[in-house]
Order: sequence, then C-alpha cells, then structure tokens
Amino acid sequence: MWKNKNVWILLIGEFIAGLGLWLGIIGNLEFMQEKVPSDFLKSVLLASGLLAGLAVGPLAGKITDQANKKTVMLVSGFTRALSVVFMLIAIYTGSVLWMVVFLVSIQISAAFYFPALQAAIPMVVKESELLQMNGVHMNVATLSRILGTALAGILLVIISLSMLYVLSLVAYLALFVMTWFLTIDENEESHVKTQGSKPKAAGFKEVFPVIKGLPIVFMTLVMTLIPLLFIGGFNLMVINISELQDSSAIKGWIYTAEGIAFMTGAFAVKKIGENVSPYKILFTFSFVIGIAQMLLYFATSPVMSVLAFTVFGFSVGCFFPTAATIFQTRIPKEFHGRFFSFRNMLDRLIFQVVLLLTGLLLDLVGLQIMTVLFGCLSLVMTGLFYSKYRQLRTTALSEQAS
Repeated sequence: MWKNKNVWILLIGEFIAGLGLWLGIIGNLEFMQEKVPSDFLKSVLLASGLLAGLAVGPLAGKITDQANKKTVMLVSGFTRALSVVFMLIAIYTGSVLWMVVFLVSIQISAAFYFPALQAAIPMVVKESELLQMNGVHMNVATLSRILGTALAGILLVIISLSMLYVLSLVAYLALFVMTWFLTIDENEESHVKTQGSKPKAAGFKEVFPVIKGLPIVFMTLVMTLIPLLFIGGFNLMVINISELQDSSAIKGWIYTAEGIAFMTGAFAVKKIGENVSPYKILFTFSFVIGIAQMLLYFATSPVMSVLAFTVFGFSVGCFFPTAATIFQTRIPKEFHGRFFSFRNMLDRLIFQVVLLLTGLLLDLVGLQIMTVLFGCLSLVMTGLFYSKYRQLRTTALSEQAS
C-alpha cells in the first residue's frame, strides 16, 4: 500500500486540507467573537452552513455516482478554495452576511468532496488494505486537527485574521494541485453505463432499497449514532467538566489524551483486524464507548475524566475505520457516491440533534446523569444489534448448510 502514489497523495492532501480547515474554523470563532455578541446567533450562523450541506446532499450523491470521482474532487476542491475569498471580503468589510456566504459555500463544496473521496478510496487500494487505509486516513485527519488548532492559536498572536485565512486558502489550493496527480482507474461497470443507455445512478432514493437489503450495513449505519452521542456534545461536555473541576488546564489534557488515543486506536485496528472479524470489532468497541460514557459519572475527578476520554478516543479510532470498511466493501460501487452522501447528511443531522439534546440535558439533569443515560442507551443499542447480528449469522450458516 505504501508504494502506491495515490495513497500518499490522498494522505498528504488530507493533512494539508485539514490544516486549512482548522485554521479557518478557529478564524471563524475569532471573527464571530468580535462581531456577534449572542451565543445563540453564533450557533445559528454555524448551522446555516450545515443546513446548506444537507440540502445539496442528494444532488451531491447522484453526481458523484454519475461523474468521474477525480473530477468531482477537483471541482469541489476549487470551490472550497474560492469560498475563502468570501471570508476575506467579510473581514475587509466587517460584514457577517459575507461570512454566511462563506459558510454556505464551503459546506456545499464539502458535501460533494467527502462522498467522492470515500468512493475513491476503494479504487486506489486493494480490498485487503481498506481497513488500514481508513485507519491511517482518519489518523492524518486527527493529527491535522491537533496541529491546526495549536498553529491557529499561535498565529493569531503574531499575524492578522485575514492572513490566517490566506494560509487556509494556500492549503486548499495545495490540495487542489495534488488532486490533479491522482490516478483513479474507474471501471466502466462502476458507472453501469452501456451504449445507448443512461447511467443507472439516476436517483438518490435508489440507495435506500440497497441499504434495506443489506442488514449489516443498516445496523452499522444506525450504530454510528453511538459514538455521535459522545461526539455531538464533546465541546459542551469538556467545558462542563472544566467548570465542575474549576480547572482550565483539564481541557487541554482531555483534548490531548483523546486525540492521541484516537490515533493509537486507528493504527491498532489494522492489527486487531488480522485476527478478529470487522463485525466483532464494531460491536466490541461500541460496547466500550458506552462504558466510557458512563465513566463520566465520575467527572469531578481529573484522572477519571481523562481516562474516560482516552478510552473513548481509542474505541472511536477502532470503530470508525471498521465502519467505513464495511460500507466500502458491502455497498455496490455504483451506489458509493449516493450512499456516502446520505451518510454525510445523516451524520450532520444527528450531530445537530445531539448537540441540542446535550445542551438541554446539561441544563435539566447535569453532566453526570446525562452521561449515564447516554451510556445506558449505547449499551442497550449495542446489545440489541448484536443479538440481531447473531440471528442473521445463524440464518446465513443454515442456508449454506442446506
């Protein structure tokens, strides 16, 4: 896998783009802190971009299945770079409206780019290398998040906000240039094209019967809700833990521990996957995520707080590459674009719901009771889906025997 130039292009491109993304995110927060006094209005502004991404999701999936994946990545990558210009205008004019244009345009481009990227990965590596590739890819994204946020904090002290976005623009342009050098061998069958006929990828809704016909894919899709229960309110929980312990330093320890544990898990899952089936990995770490949530009942203890986020980070580092591999191998390639677009939309929607629910529960019952409730829900869901998986496996073995 490491001799494949496409792998290096995707990983280096992801790292560079991740740095640009997190420079921009920190820049967004800095700009809103200056221009938008209301926290609620800040959340509305951020939600406007996410809603735009949701709105174009069906079209993005349809186009990704019909068009060349590299072309989709190039066009969306160029659009993402162009969107930074809108933010530079916002800084120059002091206009929040231009910032909304920036948020909407960058989320729309992301709605096209990420399904195309997920659909392209199985085309550049062998099926046996998918789990390793997904793990390394997520590690690179995590590393860029850690370094990007740290770099943005340092740069804001020594350079202007507009220069921070210029660096973000440079990163996106670098990704655009690197994407040109990708060599993706897209089999004609993956587009299901024949002479005198149109591509099969005619409608976004066609992906739903495919998901319904693959129970393990449906279960995996629903089970992604379990880590999202934790991720959706991640920042709110960290702030709450900091207040419970009356410590600002604990935030840094939690983010660092979770990031390092995630990277360790994403590397370890390749080794684990050599001896354990992906489905056992999925159910095991889904269960462990539920335990990690319940550990936050002891959130007043700095050691237990860091331990809970460390366990969660390692588990998610194993969970997400495994889930991505199941999707990439079980879903037919002609549906990859629409499926990953649908999954992207679903993640965005769940993320918003969990974020609002976390805020509500923190006010009503507090962090400790909320995390126990979330942990119990995660454990119950894992148990129910594992029972269903065993039934499906028994049925499949019986059919093979007969």
